[in-house]
Amino acid sequence: MNPGSLAVPARTLALRAARLFSLAVITLYPFAVWYGITHGRPDRVALALAGIFLLRLLVFRGLLPALNWLAKALALFGILLCAASWLLKSHHLLLWYPVMMSGLMLALFSASLFSRASMVERLARLREPWLSPRAIAYTRRVTQAWCLFFIINGGAALFTCLYGDMSLWALYNGVISYLLMGLLMGTEWIIRKRIQPGG
Repeated sequence: MNPGSLAVPARTLALRAARLFSLAVITLYPFAVWYGITHGRPDRVALALAGIFLLRLLVFRGLLPALNWLAKALALFGILLCAASWLLKSHHLLLWYPVMMSGLMLALFSASLFSRASMVERLARLREPWLSPRAIAYTRRVTQAWCLFFIINGGAALFTCLYGDMSLWALYNGVISYLLMGLLMGTEWIIRKRIQPGG
């Protein structure tokens, strides 16, 4: 067997592993920050997270150009926050990443409402290229629902930043926020099944 034929699959597997690893660590970002601050190791955690964000910036590939832009913007802002936290010894800066994430998501989804296709419509077309006018109108309403979610979620994340309770901050941004997101996704799925039994 030609060794060169194994190079591409091996590289692909390595990239996938790097993407999954960076995603997993960033998902656990609130707990990593909570651990670093409450155990007196914020500098080490900030540097480690900056490295993870850099990895994310280099290896992420999305299915849509807008998702590529979002992921790279989040990674870049994450690097800047972690670097600023480390250089300025201002560990409170690390708490602002969830707020910034909601803000960027809101910007992306709300901007899509003024374009030819809403963000949810673009995602839906990856699975089903042809959408009926009714389906297009529905995806627009779902996009609006996500915009409302990002406003509320960002506001709650901002409150936890300003309130100053690290346990509350980690609990909301590391658990409750994801549960609310899952609840919205599950509710939308149920509604979609009722509106369009075949979809």
